[in-house]
Amino acid sequence: MTICARPFPTAALALAITFSCAPALARVPSSSYAKNWQPVLGQDRRRPPSLPKPARGVPFMEPTFDTFVVRVTDHAADNLPGFARNDYSRRQAFNADNSKIVVAAHDGSWHQYDARTYRHVGALPGVGGDAEPQWHPTNPNLMYYFPGFGLGMQIRELDIASGKSRVAADLASRIKALWPQATAAWTKSEGSPSADARYWALMVDDKEWHGLGMLTYDLVADRVLGTYDFAKNGKDRPDHLSMSPSGSFVVVSWDDGPWSFSRDFSKATRLTRKGEHSDLALDASGEDTYVSIDFEAHGGPVFMINLRTGKRTDLFRTYLEHSATSIHFSGKAFSKPGWVLLSTFNEHGGPWQWLHGKIFAAELKENPQIVNLAHHHDVNNEYFTEPHASVSRDFTRIVFNSNWEIDSKTDVDTYLIELPPTALIPSRP
Repeated sequence: MTICARPFPTAALALAITFSCAPALARVPSSSYAKNWQPVLGQDRRRPPSLPKPARGVPFMEPTFDTFVVRVTDHAADNLPGFARNDYSRRQAFNADNSKIVVAAHDGSWHQYDARTYRHVGALPGVGGDAEPQWHPTNPNLMYYFPGFGLGMQIRELDIASGKSRVAADLASRIKALWPQATAAWTKSEGSPSADARYWALMVDDKEWHGLGMLTYDLVADRVLGTYDFAKNGKDRPDHLSMSPSGSFVVVSWDDGPWSFSRDFSKATRLTRKGEHSDLALDASGEDTYVSIDFEAHGGPVFMINLRTGKRTDLFRTYLEHSATSIHFSGKAFSKPGWVLLSTFNEHGGPWQWLHGKIFAAELKENPQIVNLAHHHDVNNEYFTEPHASVSRDFTRIVFNSNWEIDSKTDVDTYLIELPPTALIPSRP
């Protein structure tokens, strides 16, 4: 059976993708891979066929790369306003045992879905707005979050099984002793604690959202480890900050580029001249690595910087045949060091290229192995339609957002790619 696709609604992509009658999605009874399955490696330039929007909860084989994909959410059926999407690529969507994912709705509510049955479990009680939910690294029932926008200067802990919350850390008195006018402490929605959730880096704002400073905090010892005052150092409020996976570094993104600080802020290193989409990951040696794209360098390379040594390594070019693309990064596969997840969108200026419109993994080394995972079928139409793919700690689960060939700004749902543990095999030296 074939299904004739409607014309693709974005003119720029219509030039690059040939649409015709395409096969219907091949439904599969389970997400079990054959023993002889091999991933599609390298810079595969095949264009995605047009496909009907998948039904929720029915796994299917991605027709180009033979991976299992399933639509997890149906925001309309679940009465979630506007969308049900992964909040950001830098956010870990999966809990410790990959049984649950967290998604955001358009009204600022947060929801948990069962990642095995694809059932909408329900809204997260007390979690709303820019709460920055962070799953506990080992307990699948626990989640850390901030009161919306960091107001109150607390780190709270939610038990998703009981629906009860507790205060994991109350920093208000200690922060106000440093900055009496402080009202909020958060990462501005793009940061994470260390991989073990022990070390946190927070920026502090007053009630007018003027930046006051930064601090690092040890959740286990309940101790502030270092502080940094913006005014004393002649710095404006940054766009965001984050702790590195090891907890040894704080990476802060200002208009003049991202900087890396030691945990106590005693040492500072400028990473690049301009901050773009990025994430922090662990390289194959388990060292903290900053991964981003350099639109100002020749070829528009994706690159990595070792935070300890400062060494930069370019991975691959993105300016190909006068084309360009935007990229989001997810470095949250902490138990699979040496890899980063990428999702591309907003392709323009030239013909279709190997990295366009897809979700793929890249090895964190020069001349990296590329593992193709799926085309996302998203029509880029402002921020909420960006794919924002995020990877599980073991790199066996990936979520991404898509409006699935419908030119809508908000009709977006969350899709899941399931991989076998052997999908990522490092290339030889």
